[in-house]
Amino acid sequence: MQTVVLGTSGTTPQDVIDVARHGARVELSTEAVRALAAARGVIDALAAKPEPVYGVSTGFGALATRHISHELRAQLQRNIVRSHAAGMGPRVEREVVRALMFLRLKTVASGHTGVRPEVAQTMADVLNAGITPVVHEYGSLGCSGDLAPLSHCALALMGEGDAEGPDGELKPAGELLAAHGIAPVELKEKEGLALLNGTDGMLGMLIMALADLDTLYKSADITAALSLEALLGTEKVLEPELHAIRPHPGQAAAAANMLAVLKGSGLTGHALAGEAPRVQDAYSVRCAPQVAGAGRDTMAHARLVAERELAAAVDNPVVLSDGRVASNGNFHGAPVAYVLDFLAIAAADLGSIAERRTDRLLDKNRSHGLPPFLAEDAGVDSGLMIAQYTQAALVSEMKRLAVPASADSIPSSAMQEDHVSMGWSAARKLRTAIGNLNRIIAVELYAATRGIELREGLTPAPASQAAIDALRAAGVAGPGPDRFLAPDLAAADAFVGAGKLVAAVEPVTGPLA
Repeated sequence: MQTVVLGTSGTTPQDVIDVARHGARVELSTEAVRALAAARGVIDALAAKPEPVYGVSTGFGALATRHISHELRAQLQRNIVRSHAAGMGPRVEREVVRALMFLRLKTVASGHTGVRPEVAQTMADVLNAGITPVVHEYGSLGCSGDLAPLSHCALALMGEGDAEGPDGELKPAGELLAAHGIAPVELKEKEGLALLNGTDGMLGMLIMALADLDTLYKSADITAALSLEALLGTEKVLEPELHAIRPHPGQAAAAANMLAVLKGSGLTGHALAGEAPRVQDAYSVRCAPQVAGAGRDTMAHARLVAERELAAAVDNPVVLSDGRVASNGNFHGAPVAYVLDFLAIAAADLGSIAERRTDRLLDKNRSHGLPPFLAEDAGVDSGLMIAQYTQAALVSEMKRLAVPASADSIPSSAMQEDHVSMGWSAARKLRTAIGNLNRIIAVELYAATRGIELREGLTPAPASQAAIDALRAAGVAGPGPDRFLAPDLAAADAFVGAGKLVAAVEPVTGPLA
């Protein structure tokens, strides 16, 4: 099994994916253990002083004015975890919780939080045992970080609350810890606060979203190329010289991908007998690289934000390298929340343009010779009419999901926390949007491949034929009389989501950008 070693300087997107999705083991480096011990020494020294220090010997948030005596401090740390574990609603996905736990451990390992090495080791042990605390959909305002979700994770470290074992069975967390020989932690000064105060949930979902969108944007370039072929469009608008004079890198990449897929096509640029000469294709075809490219450039900015956040130590207060313990506002989720919302907007637009191409393929007045709704016997058969309805419903929902969560703020903690990021909400709706985008691309793939196969006597590009062959091998049938359509669409959805469309095409085209 792969092992990820955490040091003091952050981690990588691939490490997050490996731990969250593939169960990689986590180890703390010697450097991290030394930094943890050094920072803890600073906290212990402050805890011994009579002067109050926020998070060490005081209450929290609006209750920070109360000085807490030595004998109540362990109770204080337990209480903040218990009281903040106040999430509600459905459980969030296992991969999200594992990313959340791993990224909190990443910050703890930086040596800026004052958490003891043994607590950090317990966090790693819980991850390695495959124990996943129950975290709920609602409870984070994205400031001070993802408080309720992280609290549910910290609660499990204490042996309280519920968690899912490696076998998928839900049990009391204490029972699962005992079964794996893990002793529950007894939190000391500052540790409860340090386990709760970060942007880890929204960051983990951002990193996984970027990985998913990377595949989906390549898939969308492929389906756009397939639709262009099915509509007998021209590939001349994809020439690199045209994109060089508007030098957005994402646009050039999308055009190059489409051109690679279309290489050797016998369908492009055809005009049907009796049809008026076509000077230009519709925007949904001609401007596909511009739309997909803008989304790619948005992803590039989001990756930059994610990389900076992965290198960050997000906590309040923090232990600085000069030994000071300082309060700060680094837990505010605005940087992550904004890009999560940006990505939802870009995804909605990509889904929208894909749906317009599908609609064009199904409309006999605009499809340049294809049968109505790509039906076998139009009138007797309805063809893909309702598949496009489903696609349109998904697009409509994506437009609603594109409304930015980060534009909202709702005050909390008796007006102490009077401006919040709503970054967790932005991440949750982005995950829904990505699932919808996958389905939208799958419907376009289903329609475009059928359209190409209905162009009798014309030969598609080798890459297009590879995509068609792989889709058919996956159990998605081609043209024919009406049949129960939902299983075909579900199979196409799974085909796209597993990256099989890209995998089918790249042996012909080479790696897509």
